[in-house]
Amino acid sequence: MPQPHGLGLRARDYEFMLDLTMAVLEHDDPESLWHLVSAHLVDALGLNTVVFASIDLRRARGEARGWAPRSLGQGVNEVVQRRVRQRHPLVPYLASGAHHPVVVRELTDRWRESAWYSEARRDFGTTQQLGIPLPGADGPQGGLVLGRTGDFSERDLAFATRIQPLLAAADRHIRELRRLREAAAPTAPVAGPLLARHDLTPRELTVLVLLAEGLTASGIARRLSISPHTVNRHLEKIYRKLGTNNRVSTVLTAKHAGIVP
Repeated sequence: MPQPHGLGLRARDYEFMLDLTMAVLEHDDPESLWHLVSAHLVDALGLNTVVFASIDLRRARGEARGWAPRSLGQGVNEVVQRRVRQRHPLVPYLASGAHHPVVVRELTDRWRESAWYSEARRDFGTTQQLGIPLPGADGPQGGLVLGRTGDFSERDLAFATRIQPLLAAADRHIRELRRLREAAAPTAPVAGPLLARHDLTPRELTVLVLLAEGLTASGIARRLSISPHTVNRHLEKIYRKLGTNNRVSTVLTAKHAGIVP
């Protein structure tokens, strides 16, 4: 099936993408970032539900977080586990290695006769779902399932295709924030006030920690899926805020101040 790219997209769709990008980059709490993303998606597409699922296709297991638009709580994990066992149409779609966003009606002729449809309609008023795989992550396959009353249009599918790389980058950003938070946990009581005093943004802190781990600008760019030029701009700002002028002195200053482990 040919995939749409910019069909019917409007200026406000691109404004949404820019707003979401800035919101993700400036947000430093990995545990609430998907909620932030879901709130933006609910507004942009008139959704009833947003579920982020991580599915281990080999073990036929999954876990998820969901919003409608408030948190669905732990119960959404049970729903996703059941959907995986029941082979919800999106599960074999992901297992096939497909990466394109897809509306569930394209995957089955019996969607409206299924238990999945009945349960989603009963609990959330959802009558159609759109899946957005998040390719590129190691381990379990990640993806978003968007649900709403009424069908998804070709414009909606085009919109989902355009924001898919952004959502995949947000997923990687969240994973990296969690890893860095765990690594910096012993110095957290010190790092908090110093971070505020040096006025480092969450993205700059991420770049600084990776710099301290020995990554080059190119390595940081690959890890964060940004350009080396963007990394160098972040480094210039970090040097200015820490009062340094090179990599070695920056890392030593940050470690001495307790900003990085």
